[in-house]
Amino acid sequence: MKVKVNQEACIGCGACQAIADEVFEINDEGLSEVKVETVDDDKKEQTLEAIDSCPTSAIEEVKEEKKEN
Repeated sequence: MKVKVNQEACIGCGACQAIADEVFEINDEGLSEVKVETVDDDKKEQTLEAIDSCPTSAIEEVKEEKKEN
């Protein structure tokens, strides 16, 4: 699972970091950013909760495209 934060929508409330601090952090500009390239399966539930808790819907799961043969 991969996630991204829309920096223009983020208000830096910190809810995502409070819920999933191993995945999200607040940067020097006071906005959330993703700390890991790929979210481990054991952090997936927390990450999805963080996505749902974002008041501005600034966090989204990145859908990986499947390659066709």
